[in-house]
Amino acid sequence: MTTLDFSPFYRSFIGFDHLASLMDAAARNEKQPAYPPYNIEITGEDQYRITMAVAGFEQHELSLETEHNTLLVKGQKADKTEGRRFVHQGIAERNFERKFQLSDYIRVTGANVHNGLLHIELVREIPEALKPRKIAIGQAQPTTLLNQQQAANSEPAVLTVASGS
Repeated sequence: MTTLDFSPFYRSFIGFDHLASLMDAAARNEKQPAYPPYNIEITGEDQYRITMAVAGFEQHELSLETEHNTLLVKGQKADKTEGRRFVHQGIAERNFERKFQLSDYIRVTGANVHNGLLHIELVREIPEALKPRKIAIGQAQPTTLLNQQQAANSEPAVLTVASGS
């Protein structure tokens, strides 16, 4: 695997140093299990869905948790193999734990299980203070500016009174 050097970007990008640490963590975490298979799709502007194949799991055997921009999906299967003898067991009934790193302002809005698929709905909600905004540019009146500059540069008038005796 090739390593990426982000140091040239540090000269002009401020506050993105956490991105390099996220990329390093993702590169070190190559041994994520392939079970269960999943899809990540964009369902709309700032809306996403994770779909996981969880055949054989019931709703009460699945759990979702979010903490510090990490989504943790767990499947805890009850042991039901007592008294069963398999000639071939191709359906995986093993416990799993899968972590997803979420971007800032991504939150889970819901989840449901249907036909052996777990659907997790996510949305990006950017706070109003961080959204782009237009700033109106006004036009100053030339005469007002000229009068203000003249008033600032002129000296106060001195009145001289001559007295007669």
